[in-house]
Amino acid sequence: MNFKGLSKKTDKKLDTSDWLCDIPEAQAATDFVEVIFKNTRKGYFRNTNGLKLDKGDVVAVESSPGHDVGTVSLTGQLVLLQMKKNNIDPEKSEIKRVYRKARANDLEKYEEAKTREYDTMIRARKLAEDLKLNMKIGDVEYQGDGNKAIFYYIADERVDFRQLIKVFAETFKVRVEMKQIGARQEAGRIGGIGPCGRPLCCSQWMSGFVSVATSAARYQEISLNPQKLAGQCAKLKCCMNFEVDAYVEAQKDIPSREIHLETKDATFYHFKTDVFKKEMQYSSAPNMAANIVTLPVERVKEIMAINKQGTKVDALQGDKSQKAEKLTDYENVVGQDSLTRFDKKKKNKKNRRNENSFGNNRPNEAKNVNPSANNQERPGSNGNHNGENRNVPAQPKENDDRAEQKNNQMNHHNHRKHKPRPFKPDRNNEKKSE
Repeated sequence: MNFKGLSKKTDKKLDTSDWLCDIPEAQAATDFVEVIFKNTRKGYFRNTNGLKLDKGDVVAVESSPGHDVGTVSLTGQLVLLQMKKNNIDPEKSEIKRVYRKARANDLEKYEEAKTREYDTMIRARKLAEDLKLNMKIGDVEYQGDGNKAIFYYIADERVDFRQLIKVFAETFKVRVEMKQIGARQEAGRIGGIGPCGRPLCCSQWMSGFVSVATSAARYQEISLNPQKLAGQCAKLKCCMNFEVDAYVEAQKDIPSREIHLETKDATFYHFKTDVFKKEMQYSSAPNMAANIVTLPVERVKEIMAINKQGTKVDALQGDKSQKAEKLTDYENVVGQDSLTRFDKKKKNKKNRRNENSFGNNRPNEAKNVNPSANNQERPGSNGNHNGENRNVPAQPKENDDRAEQKNNQMNHHNHRKHKPRPFKPDRNNEKKSE
């Protein structure tokens, strides 16, 4: 994939991958382009001048009033699909046009306007507080030419900010536009890292937000802890809806958890369910884990049918004994189990050499023994318990002589090698004493 598609990295949120960038027909299918501005704001414009635009180009586009500066995020056939996804009809809505690629003068005004955004946001919050309005100014975005400013605010109730707009226009000397956003949109505009260690979904790829209910946590058997269920926007995490459909589909074959299992010894209560393994755990105590028994769903249904007839089963497991499952929190995949494998003391090579040399100097009685002595005739040596002597062929004498000669040579060599050096007196000391 070339620089126009997947490999082009930008610092913009909600970036789109152009997987049709290598197909010329797809790029020339339409003159619409997608332009992204600060944070997650996007717009669709028409390239009426026939400019050669690629992903990442900075362009000046039509705005009201003046012009705005943004970055091209998508071109070609995929722009039509994005417009259809966002319910934008080119025939019914007015599509503005691209003026030109941004010049040095345009970029200079744009950077100057960006530097005023933070100070404007702080002053706007103070002005809204002075008017005693129950609202929060979340962000401020200046237009590329600096003639217009968009104030994003968050409010739980309806706010009459007509007086506030007049104060903003007199204070900042720009045209004012107010946009209300929710807590999720604010988190997407600001960005951040989620508890999973990845960037927030609302700032990377999510453009539409669906309401999240606590029932999604119940279906997935997640602990109903508000601190863990809430995201950085203080709302329920959007990712709770990602897998809830799979859990709902898997729980269709699971029997009711409210039904208890009756045995002749005790009553067992539902404790936990693994919907994907089709296993249910039951406890003998209603409010704590005691005598946990794991049963397959088929066995649970069978016991419920027997209890429904008014009969108690002998045991939950039936004839088959429960197999204890081995829980492995850590699995050795490298082959290095011991944590003290590096603490073992290694012997010094010099000590090994000294031990070997010391062992060679010992008198080797086994080597000096005449091997032919073991082959002498002895009564009962050949398995004859009656003491009968049998003629055993003797080995040639030449072999015995060669072995004895070889052993003598080895002992003589070791003796010379490790023979202590004779003491030599120092003649210089003797002369000095004289």
